Amino acid sequence: MTVPDLVRLPFDTDDGFGARARIGLIVLESDQTIEAEARMLDLPGVDFYHSRIPNSSEVTSESLTDMARRLPAAAALLPREFDFDVIGYGCTSAATLIGADRVAAAIQSEHPGVACTDPITAAVAALRALDAHRVAVVTPYTADVTAPIVRILADEGLSVTALGSFLESNDLTVARISPQSIAEGVRATARGADCDAVFVSCTSLRLLASVDGLESEVGLPVLSSNMALFWHLLRLAGVADGIDGLGRLFTRQLTAG
Repeated sequence: MTVPDLVRLPFDTDDGFGARARIGLIVLESDQTIEAEARMLDLPGVDFYHSRIPNSSEVTSESLTDMARRLPAAAALLPREFDFDVIGYGCTSAATLIGADRVAAAIQSEHPGVACTDPITAAVAALRALDAHRVAVVTPYTADVTAPIVRILADEGLSVTALGSFLESNDLTVARISPQSIAEGVRATARGADCDAVFVSCTSLRLLASVDGLESEVGLPVLSSNMALFWHLLRLAGVADGIDGLGRLFTRQLTAG
C-alpha cells in the first residue's frame, strides 16, 4: 500500500465552547438529573463541564459529610487549563452539612481564585433576590437530613412556614420520583402556607421542565436546588440573561447579591 505524503494543514484558533462562560459542576455519582436540566438552559456561548464525585446512594448524614474528603480530587478532574469562571458543587444536603466555606476551600485548593457556590448557598441568594422571606420547603429526605436544611435557612433569616418530604433515603429512587408527584408535593406543602416562595431541595428532583406552569398554578415563585444553583452559577459568571419558560427566577434580571 502506498501512503501519500502527510501535508501539514494551516489552522487558526478561536475561543471554543464556553466562550462566554465556562462553568464547572461537580456532580454526585448517583445523580441522574442535574446534567439533563443544565442542558435545558440552552444559552449560546455558555457551557457546563462536569466531574463526578463518589457517593453512597443511601443518603445519610454520615454518607453526605464523607464527601468532604473527596471534593479536592473531584475538583481536580476539572482541568485548570479551562479557566473556569465559576465552579459549583451539586449536592444540597452535603453542602449544608459540610458547610459552604469548607466546600469552597476544597474546590479552590485545586482552582485558586475561582468563584464557587453550592445549592443551599445559591438557594439563599435566589430567595433573597426574589424578596422571599417566608418559605415552604419540599425535600425527598429523611427527617434527620431535612432538619439541617431548615436550620440553615433560619440562620440566614428565612422563615420556613411549611415543610413536606417524600421521606426517601435512596438517591437512585429520588431521581425517579415523577414530576407529577413533585408538583403535587409543592401544591400540598404550599396550600394554606403563609409563604412567599416554595423551595424544592435536592438536585435529583426533576422540576425545571414543569416549573413555569406550576408557578402559575400556586401563584408563587417555585425554585429547586438545580434552578437556584444554575442561576447563581450564571450570575457569578457574569451572565444575567433572562430565560423564558423556566420560572420567575430566570425571567427576571436578578443579580446574585
